[in-house]
Amino acid sequence: MTETTVAEQKRVEAAVPAPRAGRLRRWWSNPWRKPRFLKALTWGYLAWSILPLFVAILISFNEGRSNSSIQGLGLNWWWGDPSSSLFRDPELHVAIFQSLRLSIATMLIAVPLGVAFAIGLDRWRGRGSGTANFVMLLSFVLPEIVLGVAMFLVVVNVLEFLNLGTVAQIVGLVTYQLSYPVIIVRARLLSIDKEYEEAAMDLGAPPRHAVRRVLLPMLYPAILASFTVVFADSLDDFVTVRYLSGPASSEPLSVKIYNFSRGSPTPAINAAATFLLFATTLVVIVGYLAYRYSTRGQHRDELTALGQV
Repeated sequence: MTETTVAEQKRVEAAVPAPRAGRLRRWWSNPWRKPRFLKALTWGYLAWSILPLFVAILISFNEGRSNSSIQGLGLNWWWGDPSSSLFRDPELHVAIFQSLRLSIATMLIAVPLGVAFAIGLDRWRGRGSGTANFVMLLSFVLPEIVLGVAMFLVVVNVLEFLNLGTVAQIVGLVTYQLSYPVIIVRARLLSIDKEYEEAAMDLGAPPRHAVRRVLLPMLYPAILASFTVVFADSLDDFVTVRYLSGPASSEPLSVKIYNFSRGSPTPAINAAATFLLFATTLVVIVGYLAYRYSTRGQHRDELTALGQV
């Protein structure tokens, strides 16, 4: 067979389409193929997760009392109804301020304590450091309902001077929200060399000044992220604050939503849930923007921090 005949035969074989199974096998084994299946799976999951939120948000703007059919759109259940709307119902109005009060107090207490604990655990090299780390991470392992019941029993039977209500709720939230800033700040500490503090002390700075003027400025992004996470998680916490609730005025918005939904709920409950969603999203966006702003020029700040000691 001549070379011309062989070349023509190869062209003919190339022109003949390969079996479908062979094409699928080659497509599946090609590592550089476009991930169409993964894209479709990802978008499908996002749509399935976000669809209930859109339904709840849409019903919150319903003009009628129905939770199943839209009878016009408006702000009737946000502000329009004089007694049952979100911002005019006395119970929901008090619950909004209670949620904000608990979140702000928890954030202002848990984050500074968490930053101090993170620095202490990072430098603890003696006996018991492993146990302390495990206890700090325990709240991520145990179910939240176990933590809520345990805190309730402690307040009722041990800390009897802490009456159920706002103070007990703050103590419970701080106790279990403390782990977030510890983990976030410790992750940031892993990327910071100790030479910065050592150089500051070599230049004559006391250890506390080296921490305050060199280490803490480098931890600002992690501290801002901790504020965001603790506030957002405390705002919509349900289990802990429900077990530690006292009078009706101490029930935050998440508990009110649960209580009202068990009866004959109006779209005001959807408005309350939408308010929590918007508030949490707004806090996350503000925290992200602050994080981006604080990390801008972070390397330059690290290089100039020693000159400010």
